Amino acid sequence: MNRIDRRVLFTSGAAAALFAATGVSAQTAPRRGGRLRAALSGASRTDHWGTNDTRFMQAVRGAVFETLTEVVGDGTLHGDIAQSWTSEDSGKSWVFTLDLSVVFHDGIALQNADIIALFENHERLDVFEVSELYGNKIKVTLNSANQSFPYLLADPEFAILPADTQRRLAGIGTGFYKVQKFQAGQHFIGTRVSKHRKDDQGGWFDQVEFVSVSSQSVRAEALRKGMVDVADIPELDEYSDPIEFQLLPNAHQIQQIASRSIVVPSAVGQSWALDNTRMATRWWLA
Repeated sequence: MNRIDRRVLFTSGAAAALFAATGVSAQTAPRRGGRLRAALSGASRTDHWGTNDTRFMQAVRGAVFETLTEVVGDGTLHGDIAQSWTSEDSGKSWVFTLDLSVVFHDGIALQNADIIALFENHERLDVFEVSELYGNKIKVTLNSANQSFPYLLADPEFAILPADTQRRLAGIGTGFYKVQKFQAGQHFIGTRVSKHRKDDQGGWFDQVEFVSVSSQSVRAEALRKGMVDVADIPELDEYSDPIEFQLLPNAHQIQQIASRSIVVPSAVGQSWALDNTRMATRWWLA
């Protein structure tokens, strides 16, 4: 088995001992505080803020960015940046009403242009035309009708980034966590924004820290030793005590394993990994 160099794994501080808390109820009320640490796979030194095909970048983007709609843990579709949406022609055209209180991490309010840029930059959305109606409403006309279009927009691929190129490159989002440190393919630290429009709905950690670890056995060892709280591994290593860990989303479909020092809601999103990439915003410290 590969051994861990603790200095390489986390340079931000010495690894803490594994919390002894076990059997924590998933219904424990959320509380603010603490840090979420995760060892994740798939990162590359060529990663950028548009990368969405690795567990590492999916977790980072889930902390920093938001989408127009969101599939919550129980599988239902909710508004995120979009407050509501309607279609009057069986899904050929859609009108989205945006939340006017959305603000980017640099203090600039969300503009219609930022939403229009999303539709213009993603061919998979199959958009024929997008236009502003009035105020906070955007009309999107598709090449062909798609009654599942609002659900498609919840895909983490379609996160809302600023239309301005320089701001996009800086990783400025509207999510609960702003970028404190980002080393492509290696390390991310996000710090909780001081104020967010959904303060009472998520973003419970003060800080989130993700490290890229390519070896599955090393990720498993890091989790067992309490150096991280979460790892994307399909099984525990042979030295781990199963009672100390949670298999997520369930024991038959393991995408990641978390220490019981972390409280996970009873319903975990399964459309995408890592609680639909939003573990940083939905989970909290026991």
